[in-house]
Amino acid sequence: MADEQSGDFREQLVSASRTSVGDELRSVTYFTDDAQEQLYLREGLESDADLVGFADNERLGFRTQAVYRDTELGDYRFNIRVFERGYLTRVIVGERGAFVTTDEMEMDLFKELASAVRQVLADAEE
Repeated sequence: MADEQSGDFREQLVSASRTSVGDELRSVTYFTDDAQEQLYLREGLESDADLVGFADNERLGFRTQAVYRDTELGDYRFNIRVFERGYLTRVIVGERGAFVTTDEMEMDLFKELASAVRQVLADAEE
């Protein structure tokens, strides 16, 4: 992927996610409008997920940012998708996004996770 995909960027995104949610972290995927890369997959998990399909779905968030801009609700921050055995959290900043999958966890951790991922993506935007 692009230059922002340096080892430092990858490590920062994974580290921010890992620090926020600990052992509940399952995977971290970075994406742009035209590419995606899984940066982390917890040992013991199958690597057969439809990464392209997930990324295509999460790319809809680029449009979501524009739709929700200047609403009474305030700025768009992040999405949480709830599954039977875990969660997917999507964060988008500008032209960059990441989705992080986790095991079940306390709801307060989602705010910490989204904030940490948002900071790394925002730093890459600069």
